[in-house]
Amino acid sequence: MSRLLLSFLILLVSIVSHAQKTDCGCFVKGIVKDQHSGQPIVGATVLILGQNSGVFTDENGRYELRNLCPGSYTLECRIVGYNSFRQKLDLTAGHEENFNLLEQEVHLKDVEITAHRTDAPSSQPLTTLSGSDLEKTRGQNLGESLKGLAGVTTLQTGSSISKPVIHGLHSNRILIMNNGVRQEGQQWGSEHAPEIDPFIATRLSVVKGAAGVRYGSDAIGGVILVEPEELPFDKSLSGEANAVGFTNGRQGVLSGTVQGGIKGFKGFGWRTQGTIKRGGNIKTPGYYLDNTGISEKNFSLAAGYRHKGLGVDVFYSRFDTKIGIFSGSHIGSITDLLNVIKNGEPFVKSGFNYAIGRPNQNVTHELLKAETHYHFQNGNRFQWTIARQINDRNEYDLHRPRNDSIAALNHPELTFKLTTLTNDVIWDHKPIAGKIAGQLGVSTLYQYNLMNGRPLIPNFNQFNIGLFWMERYVKNGWELEAGVRYDYRTLKTYRIVNREKVADHFTFHNFSGTLGATRNFSERFSARLNVGTAWRAPNVSELFSDGVHHGAAAYEKGDATLQPEKALNTIGSVKYTDAKWSLEIGGYYNYISDFIYLKPQPEPILTVRGAFPYFKYTQTDASFKGVDVSASWEFIRHTTVSSKLSYLRVYDQRADNYLVMIPPNRLDNQLKYELPDVGKWQKVFISAGNLFVAQQKRVPPASDFLPPPKAYSLWSLQAGATIRVTEKQQLEIGVSVQNLFNTVYRDYLNRFRYYANDMGRNGSLRLKWKFGA
Repeated sequence: MSRLLLSFLILLVSIVSHAQKTDCGCFVKGIVKDQHSGQPIVGATVLILGQNSGVFTDENGRYELRNLCPGSYTLECRIVGYNSFRQKLDLTAGHEENFNLLEQEVHLKDVEITAHRTDAPSSQPLTTLSGSDLEKTRGQNLGESLKGLAGVTTLQTGSSISKPVIHGLHSNRILIMNNGVRQEGQQWGSEHAPEIDPFIATRLSVVKGAAGVRYGSDAIGGVILVEPEELPFDKSLSGEANAVGFTNGRQGVLSGTVQGGIKGFKGFGWRTQGTIKRGGNIKTPGYYLDNTGISEKNFSLAAGYRHKGLGVDVFYSRFDTKIGIFSGSHIGSITDLLNVIKNGEPFVKSGFNYAIGRPNQNVTHELLKAETHYHFQNGNRFQWTIARQINDRNEYDLHRPRNDSIAALNHPELTFKLTTLTNDVIWDHKPIAGKIAGQLGVSTLYQYNLMNGRPLIPNFNQFNIGLFWMERYVKNGWELEAGVRYDYRTLKTYRIVNREKVADHFTFHNFSGTLGATRNFSERFSARLNVGTAWRAPNVSELFSDGVHHGAAAYEKGDATLQPEKALNTIGSVKYTDAKWSLEIGGYYNYISDFIYLKPQPEPILTVRGAFPYFKYTQTDASFKGVDVSASWEFIRHTTVSSKLSYLRVYDQRADNYLVMIPPNRLDNQLKYELPDVGKWQKVFISAGNLFVAQQKRVPPASDFLPPPKAYSLWSLQAGATIRVTEKQQLEIGVSVQNLFNTVYRDYLNRFRYYANDMGRNGSLRLKWKFGA
């Protein structure tokens, strides 16, 4: 694999270095100002869409793009706190284009959307999924939607539950910012997928590397930003309707959005959105997986008001899902469990049906957010965001209680109810000497958890306060930044031990820091480097888990002596883009002391509920190092080949060996042909792809119940088009087939690989109708 990586990099670099140069002498220049105050805006991004290249405005708000070939371009100007603005240009020579930006409604959301300027260090790689690439993933959950990005994969529990993994890290080490609010649920569980409807977002972004300064402790592995579209202030009615169907599981998804302004009330905007999903048993290439259906009902409401420098926004969302857990993962004896692992097929098989019986999960997540901000004429900006979240999780075992009267009530065996209150205050100061811009902030979090049923984790309440300060300096193609943060956390747990109440109190505190630089050598070539520290306190499950976790089909044991994780992350990348080529190579080294992980024990454990694999939480010092490569090349007109390579090695420094449950290396290739627009038919394309996932050979000997599965290769086909029905209506059509040849495989990061194969062939049809402004 190392030789393959080296050869691949040498080939890409050599082709770029020998690419033919064209005589392109056009340019665009201008100045960017605040529409309200008329002041120049420092550090705004002026981007050429489709080329992923752009520049920042200087201390006078000026920008200049040079060495452009004659042709049609679309410029986009954007910066935190303002609405982005697009302008189409036909260049034959030099051109001057000025921008007057209007303040945007949600500062945190702006930060999340901006790929070149975010609250997270801009010297860290930020990969965005939007537009047609996002549309191809509609109908999938959040984890599945993101796993096509380089460096991102998923931790699966069967074929219905997945959660994102960034550079080998997941769960409590990855923060998810949902519409500017950190998502808080029972994310410690391997089978606890994020309770987010991806249909609310028009952009999904991934910040790779430690981002603890801006987002707080726990962001050791990165941040995922779920970014809704801007509210349509003072605009007419518009919306969209989505319909998605999948052949495997015979799953159907319907989602709709309606939005607009309020006639006669200037400055108002609103949106309502909802999604319904229903699917049945998933099929592998050889058999159905019993009880793997899903049912989901979600909706969200948003409204906002703007007047000069003042902005107010409210947002509410409710996510409600019921997920069947593969019944073949619950086995009655150790002998049967070992036989299933040995034979490679589950004891329980079935045909297709939509019924969701035991075991299953029933989860509801509510988010209520209010945000206000004021942009002062002198350039300062104040923002205050408060939010409340309620996460209600119910988990049902395979077997009902033996008492008939209790069994008839059909109560869950485990219930978790987590309530979280967050409060964020941010002050963006005006530029100092026209070159230095930054922000100061304070964030608080209070949450309490109530649990019923058989003991697994205790009840607890937790409080966290964080103070941060970040500054950014921009001049002559350089962008330097530095930041520091301090977090203080208290945790109180309440347990029953030997029929007596026991209360435990923990206090954790530490600093986080970041130092980074970005260098734009030209409009086509840039480089970035960031060094950041982060830390993470052990969560309640890692400290006190002691019992069968039925959703994961495993017995998990905690350790109350665990210490906080401390990470030092270095990440850098170089990027080259022109009209036909795009190449980005990034490398990272993340050293985490006292790294906490679930270590498989030598033998399964037998409980009154059956036989289960046995895992214990333990600590070590671990090093994560790897390379991400993304490249695309239009080698023939309208025909593009693209590749994404993820290479990762993780080492246990204390044991002088490798760690378990680390994503294997993967290579994703795609060939895409785009037809020219003809009349009402636009953006017509067809593509073929191949995903190769290597066998994970870097594991300690006899460290798991089953050796890592063999390497596998999956082929896919996709096609799509946009039909312009009228000036304000369009229909988008997409068809795809995943696992085209119905390949039998098992993924190393699927917790159910002990019991069954992964999903077989899956075809899909996607329809999207957009109307209005």
